[in-house]
Parts: sequence; C-alpha cells; structure tokens
Amino acid sequence: MTDSTNRPDSENKPWREEEGSPGADEASAVAKPGHETSTIKETDLGQTSQRAGSGNKEWQLIEGLVGGILVEKRRTRRWGIFFKLLTFIYLFVLLYLFTLGGISKDAMVKSGDHTALVEISGVIAADEAANADSIVTGLRAAFKDKHTKAVILRINSPGGSPVQAGYVYDEIKRLRGLHPDIKVYAVIMDLGASGAYYIAAAADEIYADKASLVGSIGVVASGFGFVDAMDKVGVSRRVYTAGEHKGFLDPFLPQNNSETEFWQTVLNTTHQQFIDSVKKGRGERLKDDPKLFSGLVWSGEQALSLGLIDGLGSASYVARDIVKQENLVDFTPQENPFERFVEGLGASMGNAISNKLGLSQEMKLR
Repeated sequence: MTDSTNRPDSENKPWREEEGSPGADEASAVAKPGHETSTIKETDLGQTSQRAGSGNKEWQLIEGLVGGILVEKRRTRRWGIFFKLLTFIYLFVLLYLFTLGGISKDAMVKSGDHTALVEISGVIAADEAANADSIVTGLRAAFKDKHTKAVILRINSPGGSPVQAGYVYDEIKRLRGLHPDIKVYAVIMDLGASGAYYIAAAADEIYADKASLVGSIGVVASGFGFVDAMDKVGVSRRVYTAGEHKGFLDPFLPQNNSETEFWQTVLNTTHQQFIDSVKKGRGERLKDDPKLFSGLVWSGEQALSLGLIDGLGSASYVARDIVKQENLVDFTPQENPFERFVEGLGASMGNAISNKLGLSQEMKLR
C-alpha cells in the first residue's frame, strides 16, 4: 500500500499556498472583483440613501401642500354653511315681517262673547300708523265678528288730517247702520283732540278720564315765509306757472292778500264741516257755549260739563259696567315693520323734511 498523502497530485493540495504560487494568484484574482462589487454596492446604497432623503423632503412638501388645501377646503365649506344658514335666517325674518301685518292675535284667538277694541294712537294721517284704512279695517273686522257685543275706540291722539278723520267718522256711521245692535263707545285716554275728537263724535257715547285733554275743535294750516332771508342771501325765486294762482302759498314769495283771504275761506269751510259732524254726533248733549268750537281744549271734567263726553271712565270700566261684557278682544290691525321701514326710506323722509322746514301747507284739525 502506498501512502497517498505523499503524492503531490492535485487532489492533495496543501492547506496554505505560498505567495507567488498559481493558487495564490488565482485567489487574488478572484478576490478583486468581489471587493470592487462591495465598493459599488456601498456607493449605490449611499446614493440611494441620498435620493431617499431628497424624496422624503419632496413628499413632506407635497403632504404639506395637500394638507393646506384640505384645511382651506374645510374652512371654505364651514363658511359656506354659515352663510347659507345666515341667508336662510334673513329670508325667514323677511317672510315673518311681510306676514306680520293684520288683525291682532287677540282677535284670532277668541273665546265666546266679547267687547271689541280698536286703538287710535298717534297722529292721524295717511302715512302714519293711525291712518283711516288701518282703523277702518279693524272696525269692519270687529263688527263682522258674531261674538262682538260692542266696540270700543280707545283714543290717544292729538288729531291730524281732516280727510282721514272724516273717512273714519263716515265708516262708523255706516257700520252702525248695518249693525244696529252693536254700539260704539269712544274712550279718550291722555289726549283726544281735533281730528281724534272728530272720530270720537261718531260714537254712541264718549268717556274720558277727569284729567284727559278733550276738544280742540278747529282747523289750522301753518308755514314759514323766507322772503326776507332770501333777500339777505341774495337769492331770487323764479316760479313759472300756468294759472294765475297756481303758485299761491309759496313760502319764498310775498303773500298776496286775495290769495290769503281765499285760503281762509277754505279753512272756514273745513271748520264748519267739523262743527256739523260734532253736532250731528253729540246732538242735544252739547251745551250752548260760544267757546265750544273755538279750538280750545278742556280737561275731561270740563268736557263732561260742556257735553263733549258722557262720563268718566276707562275702557275696562266701559266694557265691565256699561257693556256688561268685560272680555276685551283687540281688533287693531298690526303694523307691518318692513313696509314702514321701506316707506321711511322713500316719500316719508321727503315729507318729514318738508314739514320741518315749513314748506308744506298741509291742513290739520286742531
């Protein structure tokens, strides 16, 4: 047997090969490519890491932009909802104001027999709350109701337009003729003067407090003259008319005696109409006093002695003790605030300025 370990063939290579030997060179040759690959991989990893870092910053920027857009959209949506809600509330309020006018809620929720109440408060004029159309609307509704036993006009007014007062006076007389069983009572509170008393005279009976102010049966028309003021300022008035007296009562022109006399006849005629209506309404209850139609105003106690009123008492007193039906139901039409606001921005403003400056010669009962 031969010892195979001593054979120098390729199958029995030594554990270590000497430097310079073919085995070492081959090993070295094999090792170099592996080393280069490792270096390349490390370089690639570094570049990839740099690209990843750069990519993260870009993604962070994109995420920030997208997040900002989403926040802005949410904010816009919230404001959109808010403004839609605000618009809805605004429209609801407008609708409420449009429908607010009409007969008082008391008249809508009636319970059995009652004494109807219609308020006349403030200046009586076409553009005021106490206008003839409104007052007449309340009166008609009160008379139409089958449970109405009597109607009370609760008055607190200095008067106003003779036309508006005459319209209400005539309507009360007409309604009384249609409903002979329903009496009308006028109750004067603090003040029932001029046109307000004109209306009260149409009632079957008039009541007031002992300290109320009653009467003032007269007519007045007032204004100012600016002729001297214009001369001092150096302004001349130029008026062109077709009709000799078309520009009469112009406050910027000197008074014309014939025109002033004519205007006085108009006032006297209106005053006589007022007197006739009071006499027709009060009849023989009026005392024969020369000052009765002079335009003076009296206390409730004095008015009672002059026959201008029938007794002293409030609306509650009349309903309870005179009508015997103390359940009071208010038929006063409610004013529409929206319409009043619109009117205030328009013609009413011009009328108010004109009245303040004395440019209007509107006739009033006083």
